[in-house]
Amino acid sequence: MLESSSVLLFIVFLLLFILLLFVVLIRRNATAALLWNEIIREKITNLIMNQSKEQRILNFVLQNAVRGDPCSVLDAIDKYCSQKEWAMNVGSEKGVILDKTVEEVSPSVALELGTYCGYSGVRIARLLKAGARLLTVEFNPQFAAIAKQMFEFAGVQDKVRLLEGPSEEIIPQLKKKYEVDTLDFVFLDHWKDRYTPDTIRLQECNLLRKGSVLLADNVIIPGAPEFLNYIRNNSHFQCTNYPSHLEYMKADDAMEKAVFLG
Repeated sequence: MLESSSVLLFIVFLLLFILLLFVVLIRRNATAALLWNEIIREKITNLIMNQSKEQRILNFVLQNAVRGDPCSVLDAIDKYCSQKEWAMNVGSEKGVILDKTVEEVSPSVALELGTYCGYSGVRIARLLKAGARLLTVEFNPQFAAIAKQMFEFAGVQDKVRLLEGPSEEIIPQLKKKYEVDTLDFVFLDHWKDRYTPDTIRLQECNLLRKGSVLLADNVIIPGAPEFLNYIRNNSHFQCTNYPSHLEYMKADDAMEKAVFLG
């Protein structure tokens, strides 16, 4: 009996030690933190609450933000994701970089690749001039449904058109099906391994004009080395790097701006 109790005590101690070690690792390592937030913690919470994290974010916005006020919606999302559950929005810090870029470009037609819950879409749409439009592409139908409700609640639905499907299929349809001549601004925030092929596809489909601006998020974490190598060594682009931090974390991240020179 004494021996079995000692074994049990040792197992409990070992599990506590492993948990403590994992907590320390999370605090010091961004990859471990992402693993914890996006896979372990999220799956457990989804199971317990029987709803997705994205639905919980939307519910928080509906309960705490002001309908028709985009800034209130953004503040509510930032509050939830910084205090309750991490989520892959561009966030408030890098959001300032996004805001300044949109204001500088003043696009008539903007494209976003990777809608997610609609955070960056709301952020861009609220800055668009009269008559301008944002086309935002989302592959995941559950995320698209959440984003649509987010746009409507924020009051930007008249400026945003959500296109559901894979970017590699939608980009070639932009000219004929969605009446896009050229794009003034493109925000890349979807799968990082799609940054390069989708940028090439934008060029091949003649959707970029001289002066078109691309802004790519998360070029350090999770990282987009292939994209950076392509864009920085391409004579058709002029690049600027904006150091920042991963959304709702202290880990180093950055955004990359690329101006198309024609």
